[in-house]
Parts: sequence; structure tokens; C-alpha cells
Amino acid sequence: MKALVAVDGSEESENALAYAADIVDAMGGSITVVHAVDPTAHDEGGAEPITSLSDADQRLILESVEDAEQRGLDLTDDASDLAAELGHDVEVVLLYGNPITEIATYAEAEGFDALFVGHRGRSERAGLMLGSVAKSLVERATVPVTVVR
Repeated sequence: MKALVAVDGSEESENALAYAADIVDAMGGSITVVHAVDPTAHDEGGAEPITSLSDADQRLILESVEDAEQRGLDLTDDASDLAAELGHDVEVVLLYGNPITEIATYAEAEGFDALFVGHRGRSERAGLMLGSVAKSLVERATVPVTVVR
């Protein structure tokens, strides 16, 4: 089984990696950890929805490609360390662009059997405003997607 685990540094993506490790332990196979470097913006806030422009100014951070890439490398290094603690060597891949498009395309092109992704469980209102990578991957991916909280 070839498992692809998308990571974003959240506890939920760590849970997705741990769950994928359990599945791969039971079925044999390999794990690849992937992160999509998308320097447009990311949310540095909590679980509460953004309610105003000033709130958005404080929480949404624009970053350079170099900063986004370094953040991605840090995230995948952390995920690789967690996988090692779980008894797995993993391949690490950085993609560039929209996470939904890039991860779904990569999963199909590289012949993965399953995609594992964490879901933060934001409120419905925040989901409407920010979108949900997990939800969009479920809709777009051509391989089975397991969403882990």
C-alpha cells in the first residue's frame, strides 16, 4: 500500500500520520509525507472564525516563497521525526501551488492507494470563509481520502 499523508503542522495532521502508520503497519507498504508550499496566505489564529477585516489583518499572514518553503521544510521535518517515532521511514515531498490541486494531482500521478489528511473541525462559518482543504481534497482526489480529526 502506498499511503500519502498531507501535513500542515496541525495536531490533526499528526493524527492523520499516526493513523496512516497504523494502516501501513497492518497492510505493509510505504508512507510519503507531502506539504504544498503556497505562499499566498495562511491563518495564524485560533479555531474561532474571522469576524472582521481587522481580525483578518491580525491573523492572515502573507509570506514570501522562501519563507513558505522554509515553513514547509520545517513541517515535513517534524512529520518525518514523528514517523520515525512511530517506526516508519518516510519519503518527504514539497509541492508548490494550491494544496488542493497539487496534492490531488500528485496522489493520482504517483499511483498512491490512499490519501490521509487532518481536519481541524473549524466552525461552519469559518469553513465557508476559509474553505476546507480536507473537504476539497475529498471532492477532488481520485484516490480514497481518509479524513482524521
